[in-house]
Amino acid sequence: MTDRQAAKWLGGLARQARLGIGLAVGAGFASGVLLLVQAGLIAHVLHAAIVDGVPRADLMPALWVLLAVYGARAACAWGAEVAGFAAAARVRSALRRELYGHIARLGPAYAGGRHSGDLSTVLIEQVDALDGYFARFLPQMALSVLVPLTLLAAIFPINWVVGAMLLAAAPFVPLFMSLIGMGAAAASRRQFEALARMGGYFLDRLQGLTTLKLFGQARRELELIGQVSDEYRRRTMGVLRIAFLSSAVLELFSAMAVAVVAIYVGFSLLGWVRFGPSGDVTLATGMFVLLLAPEFFLPFRQLAAHYHDRAAAVGAAGQILAVLDTPAHPPAGIRPPAGAGPMALEMTDVEFAHGGGEGARPVLAGFSLSVAAGERVALVGPSGTGKSTVIGLFLGFLRPAAGSVRIGGLEVGRIDPADVTAWVGQNPHLFHGTIRDNIRLARPDASDEAVEAAAAAARVSDFAARLPDGLDTLIGQRGHGISGGEARRVALARAYLKDAPVLLLDEPTAGLDPANEALVLEALGTLAQGRTVLIATHSLSGIGWADRRVEIGGSVAVADA
Repeated sequence: MTDRQAAKWLGGLARQARLGIGLAVGAGFASGVLLLVQAGLIAHVLHAAIVDGVPRADLMPALWVLLAVYGARAACAWGAEVAGFAAAARVRSALRRELYGHIARLGPAYAGGRHSGDLSTVLIEQVDALDGYFARFLPQMALSVLVPLTLLAAIFPINWVVGAMLLAAAPFVPLFMSLIGMGAAAASRRQFEALARMGGYFLDRLQGLTTLKLFGQARRELELIGQVSDEYRRRTMGVLRIAFLSSAVLELFSAMAVAVVAIYVGFSLLGWVRFGPSGDVTLATGMFVLLLAPEFFLPFRQLAAHYHDRAAAVGAAGQILAVLDTPAHPPAGIRPPAGAGPMALEMTDVEFAHGGGEGARPVLAGFSLSVAAGERVALVGPSGTGKSTVIGLFLGFLRPAAGSVRIGGLEVGRIDPADVTAWVGQNPHLFHGTIRDNIRLARPDASDEAVEAAAAAARVSDFAARLPDGLDTLIGQRGHGISGGEARRVALARAYLKDAPVLLLDEPTAGLDPANEALVLEALGTLAQGRTVLIATHSLSGIGWADRRVEIGGSVAVADA
């Protein structure tokens, strides 16, 4: 993605916070207008005290007004900061909601194929990197035009030579800033790519810390982490070096221009210059334009100071858009009626491969499957032949390269599988919270009585009765505190509570001892009544529990009675 495309996308985001950005610009412009009053008061007081010899007491009203102007400018600066921060916060909040929603539409298959640390970096670090762009850079970009033009409008009627000097120096500032900014944007993009890699690397090593310790690789990984961190440090310092170079160029031009103005004003007061309005220069007019000369370049210097915010935002935009531009299923347009009965499942000539390009691994080729409404079908076959892939296609987590996948006669995509399916896998994800909250996840508006009925049907109440607080017992993330078989019964209780017409099961009894397997199959038998069931399993008990089995081997599906 080019810098222009990133800037266009950032401009679109800015429309969501027009009010906050406009208030920040208005407060900054008001401070610029007050600056004219401030310079005029200072010049008047100095001229009156030095040239006219006005007593100090007579100057006190002007000094009190000057003090009020200082206070008003401070209030404007505070208002600009608050308004800019509010604008940036609104954009970041809206963008995070959009990212979360898009990742949810892409499904677990997409999230599972990306480093979790990489996605976390996009959602947190790179969204936060947009803050300075909206809070400071955009308002300052407008002020770098409005304030200098306002100052020139005040300077030209008093001394057109000074105005012409400032006007001639002004174009060099954005010219050199844009030239240096090209390098800053490229360096910032590389920095964010390194940050994403580092985030994914750190999280993967942290999650696998036990394995690294057991195999004696912890020290080696510590050294590699040090190398990755050092690479990121070098890239960060490269971005800062370019940012400081931009500021140095601006300071050079502004200092030279202010020095030329000071020489002209000083020599005019001494009578050594006879050019333009030099003969009419007084201490008041000379001091007025001299005070405004550095302020003319101040908005440019502040813009340069915030230019790295733009570079950071452009660099982060590439990583964010890489997620947002990943195509997802459009929202489903058809919702089944409440209380819909069992629904048929059908696949026709489906092709699917993991990965892409030359490294793609074909899983299904010309695969067809038909499950009648209310039927129980077991998918069997060696590991890696595509049983879980078939389940993922019916859930809408995966998209076929060719062929069609239908539930109840409707193409997946036109109908949302989440509305009509319940899923139970061999590693159900339980969240930190109570058992009751984890069951209620299937239907947040369910009553306590409905949750308790689902828990009883799935045999969750059997083990919950032995826990300190029953269903209100707190468990850790991924079911920490209960066994694997108990966690699967909690997942079954979710499926009971959801009461969906289609039940998809992916190795629900894998790794369980015979006693827990029998309990899970007993609960499944009750849950399967009046529903269409597709179960992927290696278990002989699971195969015998089904009405029919379909063997998957390569791209061939054979149905056995």
